[in-house]
Parts: sequence; structure tokens; C-alpha cells
Amino acid sequence: MGSESPVALVTGSNRGSGRAIAARLHERGYRVFSLNRTVTGEDWLGERECDLASRESLAAGVAAVLERAGRLDVVIANAVERVLDPIEKMSEQDWDRQLEINLSSVFRLVKQVLPALRRSRGLFLVMGSHAGSRYFEGGSAYSATKAALKALVETLLLEERNNGVRACLLAPGAISNLDGDDAPTKVSVESVGTCVASIVADWPADLVVGELEFRPALLPDSPVTGIDRLLHV
Repeated sequence: MGSESPVALVTGSNRGSGRAIAARLHERGYRVFSLNRTVTGEDWLGERECDLASRESLAAGVAAVLERAGRLDVVIANAVERVLDPIEKMSEQDWDRQLEINLSSVFRLVKQVLPALRRSRGLFLVMGSHAGSRYFEGGSAYSATKAALKALVETLLLEERNNGVRACLLAPGAISNLDGDDAPTKVSVESVGTCVASIVADWPADLVVGELEFRPALLPDSPVTGIDRLLHV
């Protein structure tokens, strides 16, 4: 791909839906760059090892990508930390790390890529979750961070739309993100990748969707407790 090809930065693209998103954008001619805690070593992912819980690591990662890419057309905040413990058992360390990765790192990422997205009149897309509005036992930190992303993305859209930057919160239901999970009552990672690539590459630039939700096409039997509640939306 040439230096004039559009550039996408994806966090957490080493596996699951993040990898599928990166793959679909690569297929559509985007130069893909990634900030991953665990790197795969595959050249097409344009990886930079990065711990999003570290301000210094995030800043260095974004700076390295901007130096190599020269521009940014779309940034997709996909990486997530998820510890599903009851409040009684949730450690402060796990709580803090989830807030850092799922929420604070998205804020810091916005701050660092905003000048580049203004220049390209680009898109900042955040992977939220049904967990942000549909709560379940064990999901206190995960749901709290996903709920807060709605406020962050909507505020970004209000503040930056006249500067040419579009912002979108994607709120999916259950995704088969774990290796070997092919449950028909979850959305496949390939479908997630196709959906995101379509938003990025196919939708007209003169419209913006502040929030979009999707869910699995099939419903399972009613779940009882925990994160499985998200399967029955």
C-alpha cells in the first residue's frame, strides 16, 4: 500500500474482534497500525507494543505510529480489560486497571490523536458494550466503564464535529471473542469486523452516527445471572 492510502489505528488488535476489524480494514486498502499489549509479529498489523494502563507507553505508542504513518484517518479504541468479580471480591487493583484501560486510556488516546484527525477530518470510533446500559452480577467495573464511554464519545462529538472530527460509539451485544467460541447466540468476530469496516469505509462523510448498537440474531434460553444476561437482549 502506498503512502497515500488511508490510515487506521486500532487498539487491541492482536486477537478477537480487534483483529477482525484490523483485517477487514486492511482488505479495504487501509494501512493498519496497532497498539497491542501482546504483539503477534505480523507486519500487516503495524504493531507497537503498548500497555494502555501506562500513560507513558500510550504516548510513546501514538507518537511512533504518527511518525511512521504520517497521518490518521480513523482511530478505533477497541482494547478492553474485563474482570468479572462481585463488588465484595473485586480488588482495588483490578478496579483501577479496568478504569485505566477501558476509560482513561480512551480519553488520553483522543487527546493525542485529535490534531491528526482534525487534519484528515477523520473518525474516532469506540467499542462500547450493551453492558454499559444492561447491568449484571459481577460486572460493576466493566459496566461502569462502558457506561462512561457514552458520555465521553457524545461530548467529543459535540465539541469536535465543527472541526471535522466524527465520533461514534458502537455498542454490541455478546461477541464470540474467545478462541473456540462459535456459539450461534453470539455475534462472530468476523461479523463485527465487517460491521466496523462498513462504518469506516462505506458510510458517507457528511453524516455521523453518535451511537450504534447491534446484537446477536438469535436468542438463547433465558440466562440466570452474570454476564450471560447480555445474551438475552
